Amino acid sequence: MKKVINLIFVLLGIFAILLILSNVCNAASTESATNESDLISAIQNVDDGGTVEIKNNITVTGPIVIQKKLTIDGNGYTVSGSTDWTSTSGNQTMFTAQFADGKLTLKDINLNNGPKYGIQSYDGANVILDNVSITGFKYGGVLVNGGNVEVIDLHLGYNGTDNNNGIEIDKGSAATNNPTLVMNGTLTSDSKENVVRPAENGYLTEFTITNTENTTNKVVIAGDKVVLTDENNNVISESTIPDKATANTGETSKKVIITLIWNNNETKITFDEGGLVTRDILKSYINLDSNHKIDGFYLDKKFTKEFNFNEELSKDVSIYTKISKIENDDNMEDEDIKEEIESEKDDVPKTGVESYLSLAIFSILISTAGIVYISKNKLH
Repeated sequence: MKKVINLIFVLLGIFAILLILSNVCNAASTESATNESDLISAIQNVDDGGTVEIKNNITVTGPIVIQKKLTIDGNGYTVSGSTDWTSTSGNQTMFTAQFADGKLTLKDINLNNGPKYGIQSYDGANVILDNVSITGFKYGGVLVNGGNVEVIDLHLGYNGTDNNNGIEIDKGSAATNNPTLVMNGTLTSDSKENVVRPAENGYLTEFTITNTENTTNKVVIAGDKVVLTDENNNVISESTIPDKATANTGETSKKVIITLIWNNNETKITFDEGGLVTRDILKSYINLDSNHKIDGFYLDKKFTKEFNFNEELSKDVSIYTKISKIENDDNMEDEDIKEEIESEKDDVPKTGVESYLSLAIFSILISTAGIVYISKNKLH
């Protein structure tokens, strides 16, 4: 029996050793880089699924193409494009994850300046952006070119020339896959123009937008627009969808845009198409001081046609808010009290010193006459 127990322990020990060795063998490697040459070598040499850690600010002079599963950890450093840039086969994007084998995670990194895009997911490749800042690229920040991009934490500076171009959803002429954008966190931008924009080159015929349950910023479809919203469904940016393109979403319903106008203010809100908006919902978007109140919601700026809260929303609508000043009730009450006091004063007889003196003399005379009368009666 003891031999059997010992044999079991030996086998368990061998199994544990094999398990440890297996984990060690399967552990993804890590490479580091402090300059462009190091970075290119590290990406080539790191195992599939491995990590390249950037240890210094780096300037690159040409595009970097990735066709493996890889994480580039910037550790807060910046990769900048050189003014002396050499393109490869027409590619001038700083980082490109290419084809289905390309699975690139960028984290804790800043990408600055380049002749075209900062990052591209091309034809089935996957790109995850986690704590990434992209600014100063002439064509755009992110190109979803028949690939898949997931936004966890992305900040966009100004990218583009005449117009801002933050995230461009596109499909190149040679791409075989349709692009997908997944929102799974926060997306901020220095510009409110074209933060998320479908391309108009004619090759984009279909794309997909997905919002995870816990995402802060959403990208939704409202009519013929791609709309970026904040956590309260306020519209941050909107771009028109080309006529030839069809947008697919995981949303249960399409959206409409309510443009809410009050005084000199305006805000845009996304709302479910076919839903009913309430007065309280609209009021929650309006900040008024204590001296003003909302009198109603109308479809015209002259306040002649009231908005119908019982009608389902079927298209974008502008709603004008009628606001008036509240009269100060406390001041009105004070004035009323003053008027009442003045009125009472007018009704009260004059009671000066002379009036009191005459009354006193009259009282003395009556009292004296009474005393004399009583005295006479006693004498008789």
